[in-house]
Amino acid sequence: MSEEKKKQDYSADSIQALEGMEHVRMRPSMYIGDVGARGLHHLVYEVVDNSIDEAMGGYCDKIFVTMLEGEGIRVRDNGRGIPVGMHKKEGVSALEVVMTKIGAGGKFDKDSYKVSGGLHGVGVSCVNALSIALRATVYKEGVIWQQEYSQGKKKYDVKEAGTTDWSGTEVEFFPDPAIFDVLEYSYDTLATRMRELSFLNKGITIVLIDERNKDDKGEFITENFHSTRGLSEFVEYLDGTREPLISKVISIEGEKNDIPVEVAMVYNNSYSENVHSYVNNINTHEGGTHLSGFRRGLTHTLKKYAEDSGLLDKLKFEIAGDDFREGLTAIVSVKVSEPQFEGQTKTKLGNRDVTSAVSQAVSEMLNNYLEENPNDAKSIVQKVILAAQARHAAKKAREMVQRKNPMGGMGLPGKLADCSSKDATISEVYLVEGDSAGGTAKQGRDRHFQAIMPLRGKILNVEKAMQHKIFENEEIKNIYTALGVRIGTEEDSKALNLEKLRYHKVIIMCDADVDGSHIQTLILTFFFRYMKELIEKGYIYIATPPLYLVKKGKQSDYAWNETERDVLVQKMKGSGTESSVGIQRYKGLGEMNAEQLWITTMSPENRTLRQVTIDSATEADRIFSMLMGDEVPPRRAFIEQNAKYANIDV
Repeated sequence: MSEEKKKQDYSADSIQALEGMEHVRMRPSMYIGDVGARGLHHLVYEVVDNSIDEAMGGYCDKIFVTMLEGEGIRVRDNGRGIPVGMHKKEGVSALEVVMTKIGAGGKFDKDSYKVSGGLHGVGVSCVNALSIALRATVYKEGVIWQQEYSQGKKKYDVKEAGTTDWSGTEVEFFPDPAIFDVLEYSYDTLATRMRELSFLNKGITIVLIDERNKDDKGEFITENFHSTRGLSEFVEYLDGTREPLISKVISIEGEKNDIPVEVAMVYNNSYSENVHSYVNNINTHEGGTHLSGFRRGLTHTLKKYAEDSGLLDKLKFEIAGDDFREGLTAIVSVKVSEPQFEGQTKTKLGNRDVTSAVSQAVSEMLNNYLEENPNDAKSIVQKVILAAQARHAAKKAREMVQRKNPMGGMGLPGKLADCSSKDATISEVYLVEGDSAGGTAKQGRDRHFQAIMPLRGKILNVEKAMQHKIFENEEIKNIYTALGVRIGTEEDSKALNLEKLRYHKVIIMCDADVDGSHIQTLILTFFFRYMKELIEKGYIYIATPPLYLVKKGKQSDYAWNETERDVLVQKMKGSGTESSVGIQRYKGLGEMNAEQLWITTMSPENRTLRQVTIDSATEADRIFSMLMGDEVPPRRAFIEQNAKYANIDV
């Protein structure tokens, strides 16, 4: 057949019809986000969501999540158990339908679950499709039922496998190595999500067991997550390292316009706003109508109280919505039967009726609290007035940052050695600790696409500074100007305009010692609090310079950790010549010459860049406030617990 004939012969036969499970395997990222660590952990969340749905319906109060040897996961609950009877339409057991048909399951039947957790509703069948092995076990009415699968295909029909006095469902699966780039589960990542779910669904006990590791007593590492007060405890957990401004958490729980709304909030003496919103247990980090409702209720109620109290009489300018949220930590959680998601990552709630429901709940909650706690009310209003004055000062400082035009090289910081490319998508800027290392990096870089911005000393700790102090800080001003971003609108003083962003890779490059680690954390704190969008878009990276140079005669190689160093030493010792192998420990970037820095840390062919991501905004918020805040004991405990991951000389 001629090429022309082939092109014309485009009929129904040319269309490849993909069954649901095959499509999941061919396009896994459409269903679970990606095939890296995030997608791998998403499999666990999909299975746990089924158990949470049972709990939200009042049928289950215990969920066991076990991390198995060989990177498998077992999730078991004490719910009703997935139905096993014959499915009329499909002609097979309902269990098989749930496990092998995309879109099947109780969450699509309004009679089964009024509200269901999870984002996409693809559920356990998607997990099945992406697993090399999966076993579903149902404990129901005294009988154990079982079915096994591989890559979504059943190995046998649903069968009886014994008797039991347990009721519930157990799913054990091993992710398919042909699909995933990463197969190792992170205990901390799963613990963070299980803790979050226990706060969002009070009364449920979630037990996380790691059968890959044992504690000092020789027992599997196990953690129980259970909350009796829900969001109030969540806020206390997040704010545990901050100094409180008011005596207790303000909270409300109930239904408004048939929408279950739960809100908890507290004020502290910090200068940052930390409001986290959830819909059906999913963290909506892009916000949406529920967050708008929270802000509207908060601003309207507090403003009216402040005006009526006469405390605003001497203020010479208008108070803005921003001012009411400085030093605020809050959680807003709503349950919506048919959520409509929008935004880039489908985590922005679009249901319009939710706005007034949340706004009403917040107004009612605050009115009651302010009337019953006049001393706390006065403290909050005084904090708002201080925030307004600081915002006024910050506006002037911000205008000073942006007075120079960041385009065309004019007005760029004098210390910035820019790249020649004007294409932001291929350009990268290194934020380098110290002028000395900055000089070496300037000599070693590829001038076409790599810019170097040396930072003098330790930048300001933004966790403990007022906004105008941040915009007045020379190093921070230089970072804003070098990146070309514009900051602040009348509605939101921290809003970022990234239209003129000059680099799509911002790489933090610090010494591998205590000071370097501190500077790296200070810079990351600044980005998290004031340029979070850059992290969310995947533009922030950390360079990883080598820790050791191992030399023997004319042979030399680099090592990034102690294990690599020891392997190189043994290799060189066995190479036959008589000389003792030399080891140089790099404590600073300045100890490398320009060529060494290029080969090991800056050359795209050889370097390892660690992309900074936010798996859990609430946990990131807590850790930054702990590391950079005033409370010493929790910081010391965190550092001792995580010291094994740090390559630092003390």
